[in-house]
Amino acid sequence: MARSKARVYTCCLLLVVVMIAIIVIITVTTRRTCADDTFSKAAVAADTRKCSEIGRDMLRRGGSAVDGAIAALLCTGIMNPQSAGIGGGAIFTVMDKSGQVKIINSRETAPSEVNPDLLTSCKSELKESKWIGVPGEIRGYQSAHKLYGKLPWASLFQPTIKLAREGFPIPPVQGLFIPFINKSLTLRKLYSDGNGNLLKTGDKIKFEKLADTLELIANKGADAFYTGRVAEDLVRDVQQEGGNLTLEDLASYKATVTDAWVVPMGEYQMYIPPPPSGGPLLSLVLNVMKEYQMKSAPHSVEEKIRFYHRYVEAFKFANGQRRHIRDPRFKSEDMAKTIIAESFAKYIVTLISGNRTHDNQYYNLTSYLDSLGTTHVSVLAEDGSAVAVTSTINHIFGSKVYSPSTGIFLNNELLDFCGRVDNIFPGERPPSSMAPVVLKSESKTLVIGASGGSMITTGLASALINHLWFGKSLKEAIDTPVVYVDPENKVKFEPKFDKVICS
Repeated sequence: MARSKARVYTCCLLLVVVMIAIIVIITVTTRRTCADDTFSKAAVAADTRKCSEIGRDMLRRGGSAVDGAIAALLCTGIMNPQSAGIGGGAIFTVMDKSGQVKIINSRETAPSEVNPDLLTSCKSELKESKWIGVPGEIRGYQSAHKLYGKLPWASLFQPTIKLAREGFPIPPVQGLFIPFINKSLTLRKLYSDGNGNLLKTGDKIKFEKLADTLELIANKGADAFYTGRVAEDLVRDVQQEGGNLTLEDLASYKATVTDAWVVPMGEYQMYIPPPPSGGPLLSLVLNVMKEYQMKSAPHSVEEKIRFYHRYVEAFKFANGQRRHIRDPRFKSEDMAKTIIAESFAKYIVTLISGNRTHDNQYYNLTSYLDSLGTTHVSVLAEDGSAVAVTSTINHIFGSKVYSPSTGIFLNNELLDFCGRVDNIFPGERPPSSMAPVVLKSESKTLVIGASGGSMITTGLASALINHLWFGKSLKEAIDTPVVYVDPENKVKFEPKFDKVICS
């Protein structure tokens, strides 16, 4: 049953994007009138102010939360193309105004001609183009818009098309990563001035070929990406770089729509995406820490050491469960469903020693390669609907393969299989740390997500624990220095982390 309008709107909207090394901009559709970190009507959070404003403008025009999210993501594809874009994939967690939650998975898939021996090259200097997955981003937008969109499809694209054609100063984060293009000739050409010098932060850049592609998709629909001239040009450019993408791969790609998994989290119900997302692992860490029944932040050195020891151990055990996170079309979800159960968390607690740690075998760890890209957008609309969507091309600039005919930056998503599976099936979606989450209580809605590859789970868990259990404001929770357990169970600390604890 839909909740009453008054209950949904009365200072009840919480909005978060947890970003690793990226400043989060929250743009509000109405003036803030409630307590800190809450908004009276609606809000949009992306990783740049411009993209947040574009998403906000869609809401002001009567658009849905999904309309705002898609418009903001399209903008991100040119403001931070090193992290996300239409050459990648996304996971949407969407709550409609009645409170029903669906997951739209448009993550990339393995091409039909994927090399069966690809995983033997995980740690070698194999050509980046071999790791390109079939892009799913646009099919995800199509599915989300068909189910939840209000504004015309083409209108979502127009602000980004205009920006891409007219150009804009390179934002700081994009500028920071331009040196990462290395030896990619096509990327160097895109990011060089008339004298062959690489562009830098503040220099003007245009994405005119991408604008042409976006205009075709805007006018003719998602099929314009997956069939016809755009598909032909994209496949030709990828194959010239040594990739395996085919026209059949694009034409046969489909996004999936499923129910969200639900995990009780105090006064909230937490809605997470199922495998192959990182939702179950986030749930495991939170359930383990919930068993310790902490109601306030640790204060003394002894309390802090005890808390962070347990926290780190929870993440080490979560890393050991990553091998169970696979595309459910190719592997049973039974173990992943076990992972989110409170009984499993209770079992993990019995394995956590009070004052010692263990070797990796104790945690059943198989190390895997880390990824560093990704972006996230969170949206809350006036009708109470919400969207958390995480999008990625995987590593910085993905595969570093740029399609000069279409303006598309290609992903290297197949690297996410490394260290997590023994073989890859054509059409399989790779495992992911991405975990766009919506939490709903009787009076509040919290929309949260993160970027940063395997750091996503750490950032989300830290923010949620500090906000939900320790009573910190959302800003304080996000600003709290994070301890990070990497894919090899090595512990790392943010620079401002308490030196007494990490010494």
